[in-house]
Amino acid sequence: MRRREAIIAGAFAGFGLVRPALARTTPARTTPVVLELFTSQGCSSCPPAESLLGSLLARPDVIALSWHVDYWNYLGWRDPFADRQWTERQRHYARALRAEVYTPALVVNGAHMVVGSDAAAVREAMAKVPALTVPASLTRDGDGLVATVGTEAVTALLAIYDPERITAVGAGENTGRRLKEYRVVREIRPLSPGTQRIGGIDPSRGAAVLVQDAAGRVVGAAEWKPVSS
Repeated sequence: MRRREAIIAGAFAGFGLVRPALARTTPARTTPVVLELFTSQGCSSCPPAESLLGSLLARPDVIALSWHVDYWNYLGWRDPFADRQWTERQRHYARALRAEVYTPALVVNGAHMVVGSDAAAVREAMAKVPALTVPASLTRDGDGLVATVGTEAVTALLAIYDPERITAVGAGENTGRRLKEYRVVREIRPLSPGTQRIGGIDPSRGAAVLVQDAAGRVVGAAEWKPVSS
């Protein structure tokens, strides 16, 4: 079941304001394409979207992030990865893209929102987005990461994620299921243009830099994947 919200509220929270069939039918790009899945363990329509996102991780040009929203928590199961900030992030996209808030929703490069389990729609959206134009990089440095963001950046953030999680769901629409989820965002940190070191990053976690323009479109991106992912 998809959840839609009639009233779109919230502001820029979660944006870090600073100043399966797809792999064989969509060719790899020369710059990354960012896929942001808005999902919930309380939504019975979300597991197929999670599986599709997982299949896309085989592509070298895909940076995928899974943001667990909190508006499904009232149905008896509290998603342990849900965060109000992630809900506000989706609301911001919905306003910018003149879309509704629902799950599973997949946002491609901040420019298109489609149903996250619809492989054809995802493929079409991925084919439409232009190449990224703002340089960004992310490398490991001891117990932290070094991020470089081009000076053209309007907003930039570092999203820190768990590469993969498996959860036994005990209530709600997915009662009794063991859900396998990918690139689960756990934390975000704002970034400034230039080069900066971010300490205290668990080496078992991955991270992605997202650079966005004033409309929320992704114009630069980079990822650091843990060795085990």
